[in-house]
Amino acid sequence: MTPPLLPPSSPRGSHLAFALTFLPRTRRADALLFYRFCKTIDDLADAPGIDAVQRGAALDEWLRAIDSGLDGELGETIARNKIDPALLRAIVEGCASDIEPRGFESFTELESYCWKVAGAVGLVSIRLFGCTSPRSADYAVHLGHALQLVNILRDVGEDAANGRIYIPREELRRFGLEPQDFNGTKNPPPGFTPLMHSLAARARARFAAATPPHEDFHALLPARIMRAVYEKILSDMEREGFPVLQRRFKLGTMEKVIAAASALLKRPSP
Repeated sequence: MTPPLLPPSSPRGSHLAFALTFLPRTRRADALLFYRFCKTIDDLADAPGIDAVQRGAALDEWLRAIDSGLDGELGETIARNKIDPALLRAIVEGCASDIEPRGFESFTELESYCWKVAGAVGLVSIRLFGCTSPRSADYAVHLGHALQLVNILRDVGEDAANGRIYIPREELRRFGLEPQDFNGTKNPPPGFTPLMHSLAARARARFAAATPPHEDFHALLPARIMRAVYEKILSDMEREGFPVLQRRFKLGTMEKVIAAASALLKRPSP
């Protein structure tokens, strides 16, 4: 039996839910249901006031349900859109790995994590959007990695306060930093800003590699809106010198509307 999902919520607070509202009505309901699944899994992994054992058990219940076959509205959506259940399992496993404080030694390890929590989400999403080109899968994976890297940059102070350092230790050492340098401080240690610029360059490279195929350009509108929103966040952080230990960057409603408009007006490359 499928465990309960979080109830539907307003798209105002979520960049992804906001982007999904631009889908045609026939696809919007399925995509928003999948968003509720992702939000439910993410919230279970991070649930305050619930110990790690209980959170792990709740996510294990979801894994068992996926393996045995989801039922109800979510199961119908997965079957109708021919979604590979292995992608849902990857999303759950990726979020479950966040329950305990974690770290990564290398970018190879970080990219494996990003594939689960962002790349797999993108691969499900392109099915829900109605994409038909095989190249849309590459687009979804590159964009997913880019978005996750921006998340890591934006949330580095908040994550460190919760015992999570997503920046690979090999990269920290390259800039003369230690994980503890991010804890309990609002003042960037030496090497911090160059490190942020290095990670931003990696995100930019992933954005550049995410080229929407011509035949799916319009179907990928929600993904292109997400790209516009996150590139704006990245540009804002870069312009201000990455004061991410002091505050969390986000876009206001009008800024998101402008980003959506830019994606709507954009035309596919010839």
